[in-house]
Parts: sequence; C-alpha cells; structure tokens
Amino acid sequence: METFAVHGGRLGQARRRFPGAAEPWIDLSTGINPVPYPARPATSAARGRLPDPEETGAVETAAARAFGVGADAVLATAGAEAAIRLLASCLGARHVGILEPAYGGHGEAWRAVGATVTGFALGDLREAAERFDAVVVVNPNNPDGAILPGDALVDLAGRLGARDGWLIVDEAFVEASSAPGVAASVGSHWAAERLIALRSFGKFYGLPGLRLGFVTAHSDLIARLRLRLGEWPVGADAIAAGLQAYADEVWATKTRRRLAEEAARLDALLVRSGMEVVGGTSLFRLAAADNAQNRFMRLAEAGILTRPFDYAPHWLRFGLPHPDHWPRLEATLQESAS
Repeated sequence: METFAVHGGRLGQARRRFPGAAEPWIDLSTGINPVPYPARPATSAARGRLPDPEETGAVETAAARAFGVGADAVLATAGAEAAIRLLASCLGARHVGILEPAYGGHGEAWRAVGATVTGFALGDLREAAERFDAVVVVNPNNPDGAILPGDALVDLAGRLGARDGWLIVDEAFVEASSAPGVAASVGSHWAAERLIALRSFGKFYGLPGLRLGFVTAHSDLIARLRLRLGEWPVGADAIAAGLQAYADEVWATKTRRRLAEEAARLDALLVRSGMEVVGGTSLFRLAAADNAQNRFMRLAEAGILTRPFDYAPHWLRFGLPHPDHWPRLEATLQESAS
C-alpha cells in the first residue's frame, strides 16, 4: 500500500499488484474531472512545428484573463507539477515550511534541491513568516479541502516579503469552486510582491495528459522563470485546449454546478457504505473509516483505485467517478463495508 500512498494515478502499478482485478479499472485516486472539456486538438500544421512564442503568449493571456491578473504575471508550464519543481530550483530558499497535511510533491521538490523542509500546523501560520525563507500553502487543500481566506494569505505574503521570503499558494483545485483564489492578488500591491500562486489546467478541465499549468507571480519573477524554461514550455495541443477552455465561461459555470452535485452524491454513497466524510472539494472527497486500509485493498481487488495515506491510515480519498461508473462503485463500496 505504501506505493499508492505517495501519489495518485499509478494504474500501471495497480495492475501489477492486483492482476486479478476487474477491467477496466476505475481510477479514483486523483481529483480529476471525469467529464473533460471537449477541446479540439491542435491542427496538424501546429503539431508539425515548434510552438511560436506568440502562441504561448496567447494561452498565457487567456489564462491571465480567467485568473484576473495581467498577462505579464503568468507563465505557462508543463503542468502544475513542473511549476512546483521549477520554483524549488529557482527561488533559492533553504528553510521551507509547508502547512500540513498537504500534497506531497511540494516537500519532494524542495528536498530534492537540498532545502530543509518542515511541516507546521494551521495554528502556527503567523509564526511561519518568521521561521522560513518560503512557505507553501495548498488552498483549497489536498487532501482535506480546507480553505484559508485570501486576505490572510496576502497578509502572510507581506510579512514574508519583509524578510525577502516567499509565499507559494497551490491553487490546483480552486477552479472547481466559485472562489477567485489569490492569483488575482499577485503583484497588486506591495504585500503581494512575494506571493506566488500555482494553477492547474488538467484537474478542472479533465485533461491532465495535456500537461498544462501556470505560475502567477510578480512580473520580475515571471521574467526570471521564463529564461529558465526557454521558448517552448508547453506543446501545441495544450495551447489549443487552453485557448478554447478559458474562453468558455458557459461550460465552466455548468461544470461547477455538476461537480458540486456529484460531490454531494458521492458523500451520500460513502456515508451509506459506513464511512465518514471528513473533507474534500467538489473534485474529490476525503472519507474516514477504521477499516480504511482493508477497504482500499478490497476496492483495488475489484479494480477501483483510491488514495490511501500512510500518515493517516483511517483515511481514503475518492475522486469523482465517470457517469458510467456509479453503479459499479456503489456495489463495490457496499461489498467492502462488510
């Protein structure tokens, strides 16, 4: 189970570990919209050449408009994970604090560059500004869905900035909510000049395989990061999908409503199966049960992959199933409860 407690989306390993599982697998280990945006692929001509920097700039401008910031404050990357690794390698912070629990990729990235990483609790948030060169907050949080108000984060960024520190806010799941997030505050006044917000395209729009994400930050930092990435940070299909999706506000509004309804449906299903819902967002739900590890195994043996946690063995995280998979999930959950 240790393998699956690190990250979601390890279907290859799941198939090897559970060779008798039913096919097709239902992957609920990640918080991905199961009904993706119907993006048209890039043209054959676009795929047959390097993306023009102006095309990359166009998708950054579209994202900036959606985030509520200027285009010079946005940098496209090959997914939010690439942005996490890029910041760790560029900011030079040596003592990093991460509000826990949190997505494990942040700690991995900073340890890989030799930084000292320390987890801290919400009650120590104000103190964190005095202790660390950089602070990481996932908001809404993964895995419990907790949300900190934007004004508290901007205030924290200001206090870190007074010591030449950085606040990194991972907003990978914010698009699924109606909250604006703090990306819109980047560079808006002196307190936000050391604020960095990360955005994911693939989660809300259901297209993680395209690998598209964004860093939003003060224009000076964006310029530095752009030099590090070079002229072709993302591919033609990612650019094409981003341009279409960020302009489609009707789809986004309908999708937020549908995701909220399906999250409520999943909550009811989990409760009926004897689990307690303890948090989450409209893209994933966090449930607790005394026999969570056993239920993870039984679900996996039936070809349903969820996300366990080594630091919280009574937790399981469930992404939303595809509309066709609800009956199978419900039947398997009821069986795993016995």
